[in-house]
Amino acid sequence: MKKSGDQSASREKADAAEDKADGDLVEKKDSGPLTSRPFSIVGIGASAGGLEALEVFFKNMPADSGMAFVVIQHLDPMHKDMLSELLQRHTSMPVCQIHDGMALEPDRVHVIPPNRDLSVLHGVLYLLEHPITSGPRLPIDFFFRALAEDCGERSIGVILSGMGTDGTIGLRSIKERCGAVFVQDPKSAKFDSMVQSAIRDGLADVIAPVEELPASILEYVRHAAVSGVMPPEQEAAGGDAAGMEKVLILLRRQTGHDFSVYKRSTLWRRIERRMNLHHFTAVADYVRFLRENPQELELTFKEMLIGVTEFFRDPEVWDRLRNEVIPDLIRAHPDGGVLRAWVAGCSTGEEAYSLAMVFHEAVEAAKPAQRTTLQIFATDLDKDAIDRARVGAYPAGIAKDVSEERLLKFFTRDESGFYRVSKDIREMVVFAKQNMVSDAPFTKLDILSCRNLLIYFCADLQKKLLPLFHYCLNPCGYLVLGNAETIGPATDLFVPLGGKERIYRRLETQATLERIHFPIAFSHPHGRTITGAAVGVAQAPLVPDIQMLANDFLLKHYGPVAVLASEAGDILYINGKTGHYLEPAAGKANWNLFAMAREELNHSLFEMFRRAVRKRVVISEKGIQVGTQGKPRFVDVTVHPISDQAPLRGLVMVVLAESSATRELELQRKPQSESSRNSRLAEMSRDLRNAQGELHVLREEMQTTEEELKSSNEELQSANEELQSMNEELTTSKEEMQAMNEELQLVNQDLMVKLQDLSRTNNDMKNLLSSADSATLFLDNELNVRWFAPQTADIIHLIPGDVGRPVTDIVSRLEYPGLPQDTREVLRTLVPQKREIPSLDGRWFLIRIIPYRTKESMIDGLVITFLDVTETKKLATELAECRSQLQEARSQKKD
Repeated sequence: MKKSGDQSASREKADAAEDKADGDLVEKKDSGPLTSRPFSIVGIGASAGGLEALEVFFKNMPADSGMAFVVIQHLDPMHKDMLSELLQRHTSMPVCQIHDGMALEPDRVHVIPPNRDLSVLHGVLYLLEHPITSGPRLPIDFFFRALAEDCGERSIGVILSGMGTDGTIGLRSIKERCGAVFVQDPKSAKFDSMVQSAIRDGLADVIAPVEELPASILEYVRHAAVSGVMPPEQEAAGGDAAGMEKVLILLRRQTGHDFSVYKRSTLWRRIERRMNLHHFTAVADYVRFLRENPQELELTFKEMLIGVTEFFRDPEVWDRLRNEVIPDLIRAHPDGGVLRAWVAGCSTGEEAYSLAMVFHEAVEAAKPAQRTTLQIFATDLDKDAIDRARVGAYPAGIAKDVSEERLLKFFTRDESGFYRVSKDIREMVVFAKQNMVSDAPFTKLDILSCRNLLIYFCADLQKKLLPLFHYCLNPCGYLVLGNAETIGPATDLFVPLGGKERIYRRLETQATLERIHFPIAFSHPHGRTITGAAVGVAQAPLVPDIQMLANDFLLKHYGPVAVLASEAGDILYINGKTGHYLEPAAGKANWNLFAMAREELNHSLFEMFRRAVRKRVVISEKGIQVGTQGKPRFVDVTVHPISDQAPLRGLVMVVLAESSATRELELQRKPQSESSRNSRLAEMSRDLRNAQGELHVLREEMQTTEEELKSSNEELQSANEELQSMNEELTTSKEEMQAMNEELQLVNQDLMVKLQDLSRTNNDMKNLLSSADSATLFLDNELNVRWFAPQTADIIHLIPGDVGRPVTDIVSRLEYPGLPQDTREVLRTLVPQKREIPSLDGRWFLIRIIPYRTKESMIDGLVITFLDVTETKKLATELAECRSQLQEARSQKKD
């Protein structure tokens, strides 16, 4: 496990206070007030195409889940927000638009208003205006970060359909604080950019269709509430301690990394979160699940890697590096040179690139300009994080951490919206996979940045690392730690620069050998810790190995002169005295075999070496004359390519043995002209044969090279033809894209005209219904309120929030108990009905119920109109009374 970059201050304080016994190196701080509300908060991010996904999500989420929901969507600031009303139709939970200072409540949906950023503090929501000059609007990232810092393990992030990468950086903060992340399946998303970004960065805990996400969230919250995080002392005393050890054993066997040197409280939180996701309450059951599912072991390994980082986190640290530390290092190298830095636990590279940018700015600010360069080694345990760091592409959310000036200077924006690190910054950083606990460290460093990594290690490992850091740094080098870490008892090795930044200067005092523990001493490859005696200087004397000493004596006094070299001729090892055959070349030191071979030997040795390497066979030649100090000497040369021993495979052994001709020459020193002439002729014949052999070899190589060039030429011609064909296809595709773009523009214009017509028609319909004397009510097929005219509220107690509710649940002023039966009868028979119904205030209404027919003649609900006929009813009553009085008068007159 590792820390990737710097962790946020709130998490660091909590981790620092967790383990007081671990103590010397982690500064103890108060974690500050935290909200005690027990319910989980679900932040839901969506943009393009997200409305349909939101409707399906809340339709499948029960109203009594006990969770609070916050919906963050990219809303057009110039249009009225209708999201609350639209979502209210699909859930019985209250849906409300957020106002400043609103408290989060369970079983309620809180919707962000347009053109605002949203934050949360102690369970209270706050709205902020979006700054005009702070880059693109990323409200989902903004809220997810605040949610993670405020709610910690109770925070749940959900990403639905949307364009861009908004939400990815915020999800990292949620994962850092042991929250959960649920992502819609890209196959079911209308626009999958946001969900793909979260999945690509390895942040998704659950990936499922949107209709299945509510059930997964409910199950996760239910298990999290049952399990709870056990205090470390209880966990160690109970049966879960053995279970956690078994998990660590399985991880070590699967990945080769030993997590036993990390804090148990942190490990337990990570393991428990995986258990909650898989609905386990007992560690033993989870151990069994791990043994049966190797893929879950990999995911658990990823869970242990705290891969969260940001650009320029803790800005004051970077300001001090740029304005004080780096200028001091530059002044120490007035003639220029290369500074070395090591960023340990770099995660996806943000901190390493931040250091490169700060150094670039410091060099530019130096007067006069310096030629000093910086080489940064950035390492991490997570291979996937290193791979992403090498690419150097980051989502648009980094605009919140990187100033606009730096974005323009050090990044380029690609077509997909990602920011890519510029070439000059990228070339300053070398990324590598490394385990600080077991791999060799970098040395001769000027800056060593290990920010907020020590807080995850146990105290013993922390105390071993600081002397090693002292050893790795150059005199007056700088150590940069996190804001929750200190050097503890290592005050004799480092001195702080002062201020709240954790930057320390290396002292000149040397750490004793007993205090320096190189990484190989931290843990055995099989997991057993090696004691200090295994690497200390005061070990018990070993019993001499007689065989090894005898072999060394024989090689030194009686073995042949031999040279072990690479296939390029670079000397790796020399046995015996080679002065008769090899000598250093004049000028810069060059440990190449052919540069050091004496002139008489060079030519033959080069040819033999080349043939032996090419054909992988042993080549020997005897009696090669080498003149040393006027005395001719003959040598037998054997070139032996090594292929049978794995450690030496690919190397070449050159054996130089004194020839018997040298000894014969020593015995026959008498001057004989005839013999000298014959010897000269023999030497010239040998040189001629060598020249002929060399010519033959050169001819063969030339023929081989010619064939290879012909083959390469044919391949290049084929590749050229393929490129031409591809270019033609791209040209055709470009023309098709242009034609398609023109068609889309026409369709877009057509849709805009239709939208304007629809808006005009909608306005006309609203004015028509509002100006009519009769009140109108629209119902859907389930008798839920779809729309109502303003006059209807005077008859039936309706408010805008009643849209989506059954009409039978709403209080009415009408004395009409048969309304539900009549509406269902009209839906069944499609025969309109009329009723004259009195109201409680003495009025009469003519109620007409007719089916709602669509343009395609489909029945999609009912239309109910209420016509006030009170005056007509009064006139009819008065007319009836007048008629009765007239008939009575006529009757009396007849009598």
